[in-house]
Amino acid sequence: MLTETLIRVFKRDLNKLKEEVNAYKDEVNLWLVPEGILNSAGNLCLHLVGNLNHFIGATLGNSGYVRQRDLEFSIKNVPKSEMLQQIDDTITVIEDTLGKLNASDLQEEYRRNPFEDFMTTEYFLVHLTTHLSYHLGQINYHRRLLDKSSI
Repeated sequence: MLTETLIRVFKRDLNKLKEEVNAYKDEVNLWLVPEGILNSAGNLCLHLVGNLNHFIGATLGNSGYVRQRDLEFSIKNVPKSEMLQQIDDTITVIEDTLGKLNASDLQEEYRRNPFEDFMTTEYFLVHLTTHLSYHLGQINYHRRLLDKSSI
């Protein structure tokens, strides 16, 4: 079933996110925003965790998670160990939530707001995997830009 595939993709990419965060030679570099770059890797990591905990954990899994999206982009200098724990916790939320969905759940309507076009839960979950991949690529680029000897 698609949920098993989605769990595998989310886990793969979230584990890759952990590898990227760990690969920074200097933890301070996680929070730097060089000219021409809009967000630090640390903030993108927090954004991904917040996004998945909100749209999967809270919305689909009724986890009670309350998203503070502005903080995802404004808070700085969260310790690497704390971010890694948040990623691990997010993996657990995804496994628990998606593991409970069935085929008919995936065909239900999913609306983030009342003005959006119709989409299924399945469609939105696939969208979330591409959103994760997009920002994961940005983080990889950010790290290689700041850790020049890694190129």
